[in-house]
Amino acid sequence: MLLNKRKLLANRELLGRWGEKRSQRFLKRKGLKTLTRNFSCKTGEIDLIMVAPDRTIVFVEVRTRADETFGSAESSITFAKKTRLIRTARYFLATNDIDDRPFRFDVVTIVLGPKGTPQIRYYKNAFVP
Repeated sequence: MLLNKRKLLANRELLGRWGEKRSQRFLKRKGLKTLTRNFSCKTGEIDLIMVAPDRTIVFVEVRTRADETFGSAESSITFAKKTRLIRTARYFLATNDIDDRPFRFDVVTIVLGPKGTPQIRYYKNAFVP
């Protein structure tokens, strides 16, 4: 369970890092392997870059929320954010000389909520460039 929920709720950066680690473990249990975390360049940042069992490169956007009072975690992924993710993914593929592999964009949301275990929602192939 959560080590110190109050501490996570007080620090957005800590909450985000915790959510990324939790998402990474969740996806590993689904058979994905981690290539890198928090890839960033001048065009943007990608939380997780993983490889699926079929060798597909998976770019993962993680959204962690304390609650969804002001809207769903999914709704925070705007058109502009998707555009930056696509641009950053293309940069990653080009700089790592990967042009022979399929790729996709997945989204993982984690909502802590007031009690109980965090709710994880996984959207495979959440959007297409």
